[in-house]
Amino acid sequence: MAASVRTLSAAAGLLTRLPNPTRTIRTLSASCSLTQKAPRSLWKLGRLNHVAIAVPDLEKAKSLYKDVFGAQVSETIPLPEHGVYTVFVELGNTKLELLHPLGEKSPITGFLKKNKDGGMHHICIEVDSITDAIADLKEQKIRVLSEEAKIGAHGKPVVFLHPKDCDGVLVELEEA
Repeated sequence: MAASVRTLSAAAGLLTRLPNPTRTIRTLSASCSLTQKAPRSLWKLGRLNHVAIAVPDLEKAKSLYKDVFGAQVSETIPLPEHGVYTVFVELGNTKLELLHPLGEKSPITGFLKKNKDGGMHHICIEVDSITDAIADLKEQKIRVLSEEAKIGAHGKPVVFLHPKDCDGVLVELEEA
């Protein structure tokens, strides 16, 4: 028993010589808060609306999500102004958009020539004001692929941002 009391006493002595960890934490958190900037924005980035997947065989893709995965799958919607057929797969917290070319001038035709099996084409994020987003992004030298927003598959204004300005990802913004 005397040996264990001496061991505890020695350990307590060591602990009193250690620097106070609370002071270090306070110093770090105080310095971090000084360097953070409040975001400047005229518009607000919202939730992920969908991830778009270009598919070479739309019926096969619809069957995969509906019959194999058991997802709720929409009817095929032609969007001639965008050059695509589109199908939405409901996932609860977001959607998948299956894209298939509508005509030879479809942007999806070129994508599928490079990616024969299909693949992720773009992500779509909601914004509260598409007009403010476009103006602000242009000011920040983010290229917008059309001068004005177009009406997308959900009947709302959309615009695409150049992938080279968005870390290699084609980003679609949709007004919520």
